[in-house]
Amino acid sequence: MAADRKKFLKKPVRPVRVRPGASVNELLTAMGQTAFQGKNLSVAVDVWEEMLRGRTMVFLGLAGAMIPAGMRETVVYLIKNRFIDCLVSTGANLFHDIHETLGRYHYQGSCRMNDVDLKDAGIDRIYDVFAVEEEFNAADRYIFEFGEKLMREDTRPYTTREFLERIGRDLSRRSKVDGIVSAAFKAGVPVYCPAVADSSIGISLALKNGPGHFIFDVIGDVKESALLAANANDTGVVYVGGGTPKNFIQQTEVTATLQCKDVEGHKYAVQITADAPHWGGLSGCTFEEAQSWGKIAKKASHVTVSADATIALPLVVNALATRLKGFKRRLPALDLKESNKVKKKIWE
Repeated sequence: MAADRKKFLKKPVRPVRVRPGASVNELLTAMGQTAFQGKNLSVAVDVWEEMLRGRTMVFLGLAGAMIPAGMRETVVYLIKNRFIDCLVSTGANLFHDIHETLGRYHYQGSCRMNDVDLKDAGIDRIYDVFAVEEEFNAADRYIFEFGEKLMREDTRPYTTREFLERIGRDLSRRSKVDGIVSAAFKAGVPVYCPAVADSSIGISLALKNGPGHFIFDVIGDVKESALLAANANDTGVVYVGGGTPKNFIQQTEVTATLQCKDVEGHKYAVQITADAPHWGGLSGCTFEEAQSWGKIAKKASHVTVSADATIALPLVVNALATRLKGFKRRLPALDLKESNKVKKKIWE
């Protein structure tokens, strides 16, 4: 019996020692020898680092109210330093990013305020974050007017990637401080927003009176993102929260397979979520479940961190920044031109 135990008892738990002045990376490395979510947080850094040191295209899915909660500069760092190669976000996060890039703020508040009083004061609440409704309206007007300008130039449908690329270019001229959309434009990182209508961006573009309105080519987004995944040597995913961004990135492997591309699922996967799998929702579903769909590779390196992303994400990114300081990453080619060399359709 003692001999049988050895295969299970290979790594003893090592208590974390308090070391004044220790870096975030040193702390997370030590936590890798502990257990529970502390260990998973450390493994998340390991898996993400492995992606970046290999020939891997990295997708980031961004859900939840991350920008109002102060995560904007962290995401900008990921883009500028090419810790990610493609961003898929909720429209809300991108709207809040545009709001801040235009020089406005979100404010620390309290979740215990009287919301009727806040309404009377023209203040919107996102848990313990406040925002001024009039300032949001200014961002609405900016997006509406930008959409009108694009329609005057060309009435064709735009993919969300094209729209956000163009608005990023405009914002980069208006603001000295980079936000997510403007940084992505400068870095050549594609940004997709598959549920753009379910956000203030959709509301803003719907303000037009009379006939005609701005049209998004969301199926073009599906085809483009699948092409990115299909053309990559390997793909890795990082999910902050779940929702539509997570599913959109997951389905790139399914779409590519149906297009008869040779893909085996994402090779690396990290997710930070506060949701649980037993409710059946996608935001909490395990990577093991995704393997049954072919979305995650059978032998993928993956980890789920069950934690508040406003705690976990800054720690992981700061540790990565330390480990990869001076490292020159080999960037993947981002070919967004659809190939005509498609094999026979799977359903024919």
